Amino acid sequence: MDNRKRPFDGGLSPDESFKTPEKKVSAVRLQDSDYMQWGVEETCRYLRREDLGEFEDTFRAQKITGVGLRYLNDSDLEKIAHCLRLCCVFCQVFNDPIHGHVELHPLLIKIIDTPQFQRLRNLKQLGGTYLVFPGACHNRFEHSIGVGHLAGRLVQALNERQPELLISRRDILCVQIAGLCHDLGHGPFSHMFDGMFIPRARPGISWKHETASLAMFDYLVNDNGLKKEMEHHGLVLPEDLDFIKEQIAGPQGSEWPYKGRREEKSFLYEIVANKRNGIDVDKWDYFARDCYHLGIQNNFDYRRFLKFARVCDVEGQKHICTRDKEVGNLYDMFHTRNCLHRRAYQHKVGHIIEIMITEAFLKADKHIPLTGSGGKSFTLSTAIDDMVAYTKLTDYVFEQILNSSSDDLKEARQILQNIVYRRLYKCLGQTQAEKPITVNQETLRRWEEKLAKSIPQNGPQDVCLQPEDFVVRVIKMDYGMKEQNPINNVRFYCKDDPTKAFQIRKNQVSKLLPEQFTEQHIRAYCKKTDKKSLDAAKKQFVQWCMDMNFSKPQDGDIIAPELTPLKKSWSSTNEWEHGGISSQGRSASANGQEKAKTKLFK
Repeated sequence: MDNRKRPFDGGLSPDESFKTPEKKVSAVRLQDSDYMQWGVEETCRYLRREDLGEFEDTFRAQKITGVGLRYLNDSDLEKIAHCLRLCCVFCQVFNDPIHGHVELHPLLIKIIDTPQFQRLRNLKQLGGTYLVFPGACHNRFEHSIGVGHLAGRLVQALNERQPELLISRRDILCVQIAGLCHDLGHGPFSHMFDGMFIPRARPGISWKHETASLAMFDYLVNDNGLKKEMEHHGLVLPEDLDFIKEQIAGPQGSEWPYKGRREEKSFLYEIVANKRNGIDVDKWDYFARDCYHLGIQNNFDYRRFLKFARVCDVEGQKHICTRDKEVGNLYDMFHTRNCLHRRAYQHKVGHIIEIMITEAFLKADKHIPLTGSGGKSFTLSTAIDDMVAYTKLTDYVFEQILNSSSDDLKEARQILQNIVYRRLYKCLGQTQAEKPITVNQETLRRWEEKLAKSIPQNGPQDVCLQPEDFVVRVIKMDYGMKEQNPINNVRFYCKDDPTKAFQIRKNQVSKLLPEQFTEQHIRAYCKKTDKKSLDAAKKQFVQWCMDMNFSKPQDGDIIAPELTPLKKSWSSTNEWEHGGISSQGRSASANGQEKAKTKLFK
């Protein structure tokens, strides 16, 4: 400890320390930059947090404080000096319409400035929804930057509130990178690609965009030589690469399934993609960003959650918890998610457009070559197997097909032209089954065949609709965890004892909360849009709902007033039992049913 040749200067020469930062770059001193104020215990805590505990006894014995760190350049302590040099970095500033001025670490900038990440500029965040909501023109690029920013804010808030968690600078940087890169694997028109196109183009595989995100992240790191850059900024490879990818993909097994971090840091896996209860920074950003661009009010304020988030022990693991008084706000958060699905993400016209784009992509699949690694050629559906080819696949493929002159793309081009001219398929209606139904592509095909045959006895006989004229799809609405109440997996603390976590049941909150947390909507569309075919198709849809024992479509009494009275469960009897209809209304309805039966069987 007597070797004190020169003071630690943070890696800057005297001249450099007074230079004005370049344009768009601001000097930001990250956490721990005030190490000069540390006492012995704060210094030893820093060593433990940065996995330098082997020096702790020496520091404590010689009573080295933060001031003493300035004079360390002994070869045995070079690692400490390197970590301290990272305390002061220059962060680039982005002006974001949602989060304001966002400061990003230089390593994050290196990742952003790669072709693999810049590709996200050409992927619409909401896919075909943009063709319904004119303001929904934002892309995966800005969403990813927002998630990286919020990931950093949450982990730093936990670190400041609970220094005993020993969150290291490596942890913070890895969490930010995971947030930044979590959506690298999205395809054209975002969820349409992995939710609608791939299942039909390649029915034999199970593929999600998270799978491609992992492959694209590896490709990004290797193709741009970022491993040395990561090590320069203090990351330990391959451990930290594993940690980043585990945050994106989630657990792969039982017990403790992760390699990147030990179990005492389990809470770090709940920040970017929370598989436990769905409360994560990914949702926080897309709630705020999507509502802003859709013109819909966002009822959830993530800033309040940041104020109350803390880590508690829950059954032997550390989890992120929040104050008990915030339980109502969390129900509002999941209600906001459900409203966004109902009003925008599952909008019937947006859904029609994505169905049509999917059909165009299926017809164009083999006729859009994409050159991959080794000069090998891939198609739209096989590009997911090669990240070199997949990097070239963006929303631009829509324009590529639309503006092509190839005979091979004629059918696909016609479908996209119909979208441009708003010659869209028409929605026949929406219904529900009594219980949730598990469906696949074969189930939907059978339903379309049955719908084509569901011709009412008094229906038009001069209209002949085929199964290929119909499209039947099942829309799922939930609170993010299928049939489960996600709040059951959240733990809370109270101000009297912030170290003890407990559960709050739904009946302890309000009797006005939902009884069920998932439902299915079955929608049918008709490709023929002339009035005669459409009128016939709507009546067939009502008849099909009767045959399938589904619920009555909302406009069923208007579409087919001669049919709906024939199904007993569709009558207003249930409303009479609950006092919803007077005796006069019941009599009028009964007379209407008799007239309908007389007309039908005349």
